[in-house]
Amino acid sequence: MNISEKIIFTGSSPEDRSMAIREALRNAIVDRRLAPGTKLSESEVGSLFDVSRTVARSALQMLAFEGLVRTERNRGAFVSNPSPEEAKQIFASRRLIEPGIVAAAIDRITSADIEQFRRHLEEEGRYMNERGPAARRAEIKASGDFHLMLASVAGNAILQKFMDELVARSSLVIALYGRSGVSSCGHSEHSAILDALEGKKGGRAVELMIHHIDHIEADLDLQLKQGLGLKDALSLI
Repeated sequence: MNISEKIIFTGSSPEDRSMAIREALRNAIVDRRLAPGTKLSESEVGSLFDVSRTVARSALQMLAFEGLVRTERNRGAFVSNPSPEEAKQIFASRRLIEPGIVAAAIDRITSADIEQFRRHLEEEGRYMNERGPAARRAEIKASGDFHLMLASVAGNAILQKFMDELVARSSLVIALYGRSGVSSCGHSEHSAILDALEGKKGGRAVELMIHHIDHIEADLDLQLKQGLGLKDALSLI
């Protein structure tokens, strides 16, 4: 964070400060600069960003809601540390839920939906062709958004709520443990699934979705990496 950013930051509202801290911490987690299990104390976060503990706590609560941070009673907040077994359970759950979403979506998807998906895939493709942490974060988000859009089209609010949590948890696992350095929620696989949906080929779409989820999980290396301390990871002065 440079000096000009600090000046803007100190002049903002408490809500804006919390959002800015949340974004900085989130980026450090997704970029693997903060390893799973790293303690995020309210006092240290407050000191590094020159804000009150209340503002720091709000930022950590936002991250906890996203599943990127876990809180423990009388111990504080920590970067989420999904175990290999938890990661497997996440993708096992997706293999159970997403075929049902595909089956529901194929009867409801419209030509306008298809166009929206096509525009989304164009955006996703642009991120794939870019390099750097920001592009990587954007690609992971865009990949997850494809699945959330599909859940929305399916029209089942309960399944959509499940998918919100599963995609958030999946994105954390992919960001932390993806071998390729980018989201392996492949652009070409998304395109193939959309083609099958547009052609009303339900069985093919389900088959492609299961293969796609298998591919995401196969790209994971669930060995924990050595991370930096909070101050070094955020590169604050």
